[in-house]
Amino acid sequence: MLQFNNVGKRYPGGHEALNGITMSLEQGEMAFLTGHSGAGKSTLLKLIALIERASSGQIIVNGKNLMRIGRRGIPYIRRKIGVIFQNNKLLYDRTVFDNVALPLVICGHHHREIQRRVRAALDKVGLLDKERQAPVSLSGGEQQRVGIARAVVNRPLLLLADEPTGNLDPDLSREIMNLFEQFNQVGVTVLIATHDIDLISGMGHRRLILDHGRLIDRSPGH
Repeated sequence: MLQFNNVGKRYPGGHEALNGITMSLEQGEMAFLTGHSGAGKSTLLKLIALIERASSGQIIVNGKNLMRIGRRGIPYIRRKIGVIFQNNKLLYDRTVFDNVALPLVICGHHHREIQRRVRAALDKVGLLDKERQAPVSLSGGEQQRVGIARAVVNRPLLLLADEPTGNLDPDLSREIMNLFEQFNQVGVTVLIATHDIDLISGMGHRRLILDHGRLIDRSPGH
């Protein structure tokens, strides 16, 4: 599903965010990306989502070499990838329903299909009763769940999350991780960047550990 072959990312000015990253994720696998702040976790996720481009190496997602994807092809790749950000990037001038519907609207789905899929996604994250509310009226945990619903509404093959529990208390953090496991159990490949080792240590999934832009360990789950 996901393969990195000797991938590097160098920014203008010479900062090397990633160096020689080689790793893979199988279809239907769930794994955690860990490491110190500034280790390159967010950069690695951005390369997969084509928010940024790798400087060297090869990234293969679902059989497609991202290095060969032109600008016009980016939206088609992103339709297969759901991305959840730490600050959830919700649109505060739109309802919860409209936030979740956005990827489907962009793809041109029929109105009835949008209604069905959005309600199914909101139901999955436990927010069906909040569909007409504004995101600003929700708690931090609820806002993060709206972000998750938006990321999965397009039925992605691959789900990426960048510190999705970074602003949440331990109980809410466990709830969010349980949601990711539920999506993984129905076949979605999941990669989560997190610094919360206590939270993930008992979950039994593989850990990919970054240190100053290099992959130093591919620990099996404990």
